[in-house]
Amino acid sequence: MELRKKQRTVVDALEDIKARDIVVFNTARLPSMFERVVIASGDSTRQVKALADHVQEKIREQGGRVYGVEGAANAEWVLVDLGDVVVHLMHPTVRGYYNLEEIWGGKPVRLKLAAAGRANAKTAHRRRRR
Repeated sequence: MELRKKQRTVVDALEDIKARDIVVFNTARLPSMFERVVIASGDSTRQVKALADHVQEKIREQGGRVYGVEGAANAEWVLVDLGDVVVHLMHPTVRGYYNLEEIWGGKPVRLKLAAAGRANAKTAHRRRRR
């Protein structure tokens, strides 16, 4: 599965289950085994587990492979390994404590919005500027 398609599938799956604060980091330049890190939050352990399950389901539907899942038992922090994309799904308190954004640093990857989402994003941007 192509990297961009996998990345888009992950973000769409997270948005389906109302993940919060989704960020995607390009780690291709770093000496790592993956090219993207996706970090998102869920409001409860139940939601974090649902986010992890939904990402796996959508990746498999698109013909992708899930290499491993860690942390699903307590679901405060679930890592989904998709090979070139690693997804960290976290409860907000855990996310704040570990601050993975600082570890991965750099600029987040900007994804192109779907046609329907583009109009909503422009409206939201106008509202924030007021």
